[in-house]
Amino acid sequence: MVFLGLLFAALTMSTFSTLSASPAHADEIGTEYDYSFAGNVQFNGKPLDGVLISVKGAGYDAEVKTDAEGKWRIGVPERAAYTITLDEKTLPKGVAIVKDSTIKAEFGQTKFKSVNFFLGQEVRSTVSFFDQFINRFFNGLNFGLLLALAAIGLSLIFGTTGLSNFAHAEMVTFGALMTMAFSSGAGLPIWLAIIIALVLSAGLGWGLDAAIWQPLRRKGVGLIPLMIVSIGLSLALRYLYQYFIGGSTRQLPGAGMADLKFGAISLSPIDIASMIVSTVVLLAVSYFLLRTRIGKATRAVSDNPSLASASGIDVDRVIRIVWVLGASLAGLSGVLWAYFRPGVSWDMGFQILLLIFAAVTLGGLGTAFGALIGSIIVGLLVELSTLWIPSDMKYVGALVVLILVLLLRPQGIMGRKERIG
Repeated sequence: MVFLGLLFAALTMSTFSTLSASPAHADEIGTEYDYSFAGNVQFNGKPLDGVLISVKGAGYDAEVKTDAEGKWRIGVPERAAYTITLDEKTLPKGVAIVKDSTIKAEFGQTKFKSVNFFLGQEVRSTVSFFDQFINRFFNGLNFGLLLALAAIGLSLIFGTTGLSNFAHAEMVTFGALMTMAFSSGAGLPIWLAIIIALVLSAGLGWGLDAAIWQPLRRKGVGLIPLMIVSIGLSLALRYLYQYFIGGSTRQLPGAGMADLKFGAISLSPIDIASMIVSTVVLLAVSYFLLRTRIGKATRAVSDNPSLASASGIDVDRVIRIVWVLGASLAGLSGVLWAYFRPGVSWDMGFQILLLIFAAVTLGGLGTAFGALIGSIIVGLLVELSTLWIPSDMKYVGALVVLILVLLLRPQGIMGRKERIG
């Protein structure tokens, strides 16, 4: 009960109302608000009509198109920092943005802020296929590593209990929400907020197993009913998150940092830190599974729970540890996913749930190292596929490859042919 109290208190600190507006085809939107941004889009003294301008920030998102005189205005609900973007695709042929297509703007002493973009003659610059490939390869590796954190936790839970936990997505979301609650909400340093979020994530895993899964296991409930319970728990937690934080997206502190160039590779400091943290944690998990007594007991329970129990291993204790470890890894994955997307939202974990399951299945059900390999493959496929297909369809490519691999090797890359359990 104490843990649940902490959970609701933390969520309450991050509560905010969802303020959004629909795209418009006029020169002005949000006239009901006191604060506003405005500008005039011209090229060589001639106004440009129909250029799309968008404003995002403080949970608010609105779009407007310039009128025949090139003018636009967007009202915003509060004095805050906003990101104003001009859609280059809506500029006339031969016209391009000289400086930046995105401008960060804040209000001064007044409630009005003028924002203008610098336009000039379009100069086409092309990036070679090799440079694009290298850049997206590293982005895919980064995505695969953070995906592996969640996938390994899910795989360990499946291996020790046989449960396909659909609520694992909400564990991913939980880590990001707690980080936001204690950083943006409580004003703590981001590193301290992440540590608290991971501790609470571990507590969530412990609490769910103690309150739900262990009693159901002792009653001998079958795997199909358990899976249905996990689906119901997933829905309940997801909409509980939405109730507390609303439907908009919030950024964690430090998001949106400028990229660093390493030849063809373009990575932000957050991306580099994410890859380092993911690698260190995955190495630590590998050591835990291969070298520690609890890790060896975990592998024994995953291989054959009955034999492990007959050998003197406390199966329930091992499963409890696995739930705590799996929830912690999912929480960390959620924090890194919030920076990669970027942004924290109530359904962010659900957005990658199918990819997590794909990684686990591709690597081999119940095998932690298989989940790691599967996650790297899925992450690379998702990012590299955008070289040939629209980015909106990039998740489809990974699922298609999953189907093809399973047709040739149903047990997955590192799975065994025989059924266990």
